[in-house]
Amino acid sequence: MLALHGGGMTAGYFDGRALPGQSLLALGARLGYTVLALDRPGYGASSADLPHGQTLAEQSATVRAALAAYAARHDLGAGVFVLGHSYGGKLALTTAADGLPAPLLGVDVSGLGHRLAVPAHDLPSAGGQGHWKHNWGALRLYPPDTFRHCPDIVAPMPERERAEVADWPARFASVAARIRVPVRFTFAEHERWWRHDEPTLAELPALLPHAPRLLVEHQPQAGHNISLGWTAHTYHLRALAFLEECLAGKAATGTTVPAAA
Repeated sequence: MLALHGGGMTAGYFDGRALPGQSLLALGARLGYTVLALDRPGYGASSADLPHGQTLAEQSATVRAALAAYAARHDLGAGVFVLGHSYGGKLALTTAADGLPAPLLGVDVSGLGHRLAVPAHDLPSAGGQGHWKHNWGALRLYPPDTFRHCPDIVAPMPERERAEVADWPARFASVAARIRVPVRFTFAEHERWWRHDEPTLAELPALLPHAPRLLVEHQPQAGHNISLGWTAHTYHLRALAFLEECLAGKAATGTTVPAAA
């Protein structure tokens, strides 16, 4: 599994320590999976070399190169399953559409939709207020120790990434139309960045015409940062269950998206 974090976070997002069993990395390893959580370009060690970050298209190329380098040293088994949160979900879908240097099994996305639920002046690229409320939601949705660990998880959103935040709704259709693997969207019950009402979600099947399977689910008692909340373990179990279903589908039909040339 390749895990891609959201804007203003680091790869530590997938290794929550505020609650036993919260970490996706630990859970995946315990169940026999390799989970590779990358600091996206402009975060972590790359922040010094890429202080302004990269565009979404550039990040897709960087991630594909990183995965190719990883695959040269490690056995990828049946293939790669990509999980992304928020901006990382944009990257997961874009990278899946662009093609990976390994067979692609499926894509799991949380904290991301295709229609914004906020006006333009509230977006990070516009320097609006209220980001904390939208990124986290009510404090009761997170274990008390969550914010003690925040210095190790939260990071500034790079400038070039911020500049493209408002572009996703216009890009979504062209990206989604190129995806040919199963896709699962999970919306937190208290998601505030993206619309997840029934009429909006009903548009998704037509936008992903080549995805052999599309799941749209809601996670109760969760805010936008779903992998850091009380229900993180539940969400991660469901994501790994979807991965197992993708593996079973591949075994039954022999179909998957082959590695990009």
